[in-house]
Amino acid sequence: MATRGQETTPVTTPVTVGVIANPASGRDIRRLTTHASVFPTAEKANMVVRLLAGLGALGVERVLTLRDRTGVAALVLRALETHAAIDPHARWPLVEFVDLPMNDSVADTHTGVAHMVREPVALIAVLGGDGTHRAVAAHCGATPLVALSTGTNNAFPELREATVAGLAGALVATGAVPAETALVRNKRLVARCIEGPSRGREEIALVDICVSRQPFIGARAISSSSDIEALFLAFAPADGIGLAAIGGAWAPVGRDAAHGLYMTFAHGAVQSQEGVPLIAPIAPGRVERVTMRTCERLEVGMALPLEAGHGTLAFDGEREIEPARGDRYEVTLDWHGPLTVDVARTLRYAASHQLMREPVAR
Repeated sequence: MATRGQETTPVTTPVTVGVIANPASGRDIRRLTTHASVFPTAEKANMVVRLLAGLGALGVERVLTLRDRTGVAALVLRALETHAAIDPHARWPLVEFVDLPMNDSVADTHTGVAHMVREPVALIAVLGGDGTHRAVAAHCGATPLVALSTGTNNAFPELREATVAGLAGALVATGAVPAETALVRNKRLVARCIEGPSRGREEIALVDICVSRQPFIGARAISSSSDIEALFLAFAPADGIGLAAIGGAWAPVGRDAAHGLYMTFAHGAVQSQEGVPLIAPIAPGRVERVTMRTCERLEVGMALPLEAGHGTLAFDGEREIEPARGDRYEVTLDWHGPLTVDVARTLRYAASHQLMREPVAR
């Protein structure tokens, strides 16, 4: 305890950012059924290094990330050692690998994000697809995300240079750009079981919930348009790809719109059924035809029944639930999705306030 005449030294906490790089993203089974490119381990590691360069240049002092068995963490560590030998004066954050058990499953992301939130980190940079971001969103709470695409049919994360994303993330993490300017609140879809053996179960999606005609989860991915019975969409970009592109082909809905879409479809094998034929890119290099039976607005707060029949439920493109007999689900749209960094708006603010002239002081 300090006495009169003595000065206390303030304890400073280093500006800390979390990094989740899904080693499995961009390598799923859809690469066997489409013309999507494979996202190799080396490129993921390179993206992390470029992200670190941007973060360190503008004041992030510490980064927490996860270990993995595929080699991403090892390649990142080797690159950092190389950069330190070449330029010992470069501004790189201290990288710490969180010591958590690895299951080589989505559980690694869940436990890793929960640990980072407890630390706490100022934000979390996520390298992955829609499924990875969905897993992070389930546990990140109020911690904002920098969303970077390394998956297959990505609608939620941006396809952006990691160095630039790192600069924007640092401006937010250090407080140089205010949250009300830099951050955007996202919508989400929530499926709740309100009756039956699974009553109380709840799953979220950031882009789409699909009622699939496939009776089993199997390889998880929705691989054919003929499997689609119904779609709930949080947003539907006209220039998107994946299931959300079907909504974008008929009634585009922006991320900032106060509604989503609910669509139903005729069975692919029954071409005589009434409906509107639509063409949409449901996967890279794969443009398919669907027959839309109905399309209506899904308003925020509105609960719609989800009729699964003998099918399965897919969340952001991956089948997750085989409903038990007697289960009854409903879907709602709300604004409780994750906060994300608007990279372009953050950097415009930085330029207009001349924040890029020199490293940002804490």
